Amino acid sequence: MRSESEADLLAGCRRGNSAAWDEVFDLHYDATTRFVFQLGSDLSREDAEEISQEVFLSVIRNLDSFHGQSQFQTWLFRIAVNKTRDFREKRQAAKRGGGQVPLSLNAEDPETGLTLDPPATTPAPDVNLLAEEQAGMVHVALDRLGDSCREVIELRYFGDLSYDEISNTLGLNPKTVSSRLSKCLGKLEEIMLQVLAGEKTAVFPSNS
Repeated sequence: MRSESEADLLAGCRRGNSAAWDEVFDLHYDATTRFVFQLGSDLSREDAEEISQEVFLSVIRNLDSFHGQSQFQTWLFRIAVNKTRDFREKRQAAKRGGGQVPLSLNAEDPETGLTLDPPATTPAPDVNLLAEEQAGMVHVALDRLGDSCREVIELRYFGDLSYDEISNTLGLNPKTVSSRLSKCLGKLEEIMLQVLAGEKTAVFPSNS
């Protein structure tokens, strides 16, 4: 989409044009849901859908605060990162407090175990398991990073944003983004080694 047409579309949204809102939703909802789903191996597709709905509610409420300093999708993904973090914190708080986590309407039926999602062609179970384990370790490591590091890594590698887009989103100059990303990747590598060492220790416990 050209920046001019995007600006016109957002202007229509600000005027309360429902067709403009529908087009924004159609253009960005699927990409936002994919982005959210990639933010954590602990998130199900239903979680990603729920978070994406919260993201777009926030967009509707706060569109006037978007002034075009960055691409609209960049701003959208920044909201998605924050909403995903909020979702995780609420779920952890519910677990600690013994509360019940709300179930999505698309969750499995407790009696039949079935969902409304149609079957899909997927890789072999062992390939899926390995991919899930690797993704899980990456996200465990990301959880141990500080928010500033996790944020810049998520925007760069999960959101596929350029350095300029990240700099606009975070209010940093591109050189600072490059430096921070390099340092944060170094920290992530160190944590990953610790996570891997922990996995090996769990599989092969010491006899001492």
